[in-house]
Amino acid sequence: MTDKASEITALLVPTVQSLGLELLGAEYLPAPGGALLRLYIDVPAGDVPADDVPDEAAQARTVGIEDCEAVSREVSAQLDVADPISGHYTLEVSSPGVDRPLFTPAQFIRFLGETAKVVLKLPQDGRRRLQGAIARVDGENIVFNVDGNDLPVAFDNIDKARLVPDWAALGFAPAKDASGRDERPGKKKTVGRDARSGKVKPTKKPAAKPSRAE
Repeated sequence: MTDKASEITALLVPTVQSLGLELLGAEYLPAPGGALLRLYIDVPAGDVPADDVPDEAAQARTVGIEDCEAVSREVSAQLDVADPISGHYTLEVSSPGVDRPLFTPAQFIRFLGETAKVVLKLPQDGRRRLQGAIARVDGENIVFNVDGNDLPVAFDNIDKARLVPDWAALGFAPAKDASGRDERPGKKKTVGRDARSGKVKPTKKPAAKPSRAE
């Protein structure tokens, strides 16, 4: 987060907590016509049901539009009084979504093993963008597994980070087998056909010619 986003987050955390929600973090995007302040809220981690609880309980608590509206009303009033942003700005309040942003080391720990896409403030090893599994949090470093190698990144050097959704696990994309092919029934490669186009592949065997009647 930027310094301004961190300042606003620290200011608003108690207000959001008073509504029974968690302020994950903020994005502050200044622009000539007016800044954008986007807040991400969620159900506190302790209120999220475990995987082994019944389905009815697992669906009991999620962030809804009413939560976003309530937070928007409360923080708008607080921002008007504290006035941390000079000039015009637009306030957006959102749930994190499946490509959840990560703002704190504790959030990286919560999603160990998940894949994240990261933008760095300063280049590291010649790159400002990376994607890899969150391996561990080691002191002030977030360690990612990138192409099979551990890459420690200073938390203070992370500009933005988001989880990369597993679309197959979520049911929005087909699962792949070890060779990268679609595992769904009826989607296997057909012998003698191009799996991508469905067209019959040419072969070296000459086609049979009709014989002329003597």
